[in-house]
Amino acid sequence: MDRIDEAIGIGNTHGEVADKFEHFRLTAEPGQAVAAPRVVECPAHFEWRLVDDRLVDGQNFVVFEVVRSNVAPVPAYPKTLYYTGDGVLRVAGQTIEFSEQFLP
Repeated sequence: MDRIDEAIGIGNTHGEVADKFEHFRLTAEPGQAVAAPRVVECPAHFEWRLVDDRLVDGQNFVVFEVVRSNVAPVPAYPKTLYYTGDGVLRVAGQTIEFSEQFLP
C-alpha cells in the first residue's frame, strides 16, 4: 500500500526533533476550526477540541469532540491505514457492491 513507510516514519519522528512537514514533504494548510494545520495529502481531516482530560494520568484516556471534518471527493473510497498499537497496522478500503439487493 502506498505511503506505509512514510506513515511509520512520521509516527517514529518526534516533532521536537524534526519538522515533519518539511522532512516528509507534506503540505500544510490552516485548520478551519482549530489552530493545528491539516495535511493536504490526507483524504480525510478531523479537527478536534479537547473536552475532558481528567483521566489522562493513570488511564491515558481523553475525550475529544470533532468540531470540523472534511473528506476529499477523490478517491471516492480511499484505502485507509489504522495503527492499532504494538506495531500493528490495518488497512481498510475494500468496497463491496450490493446496491442491486436494496430497495430504492
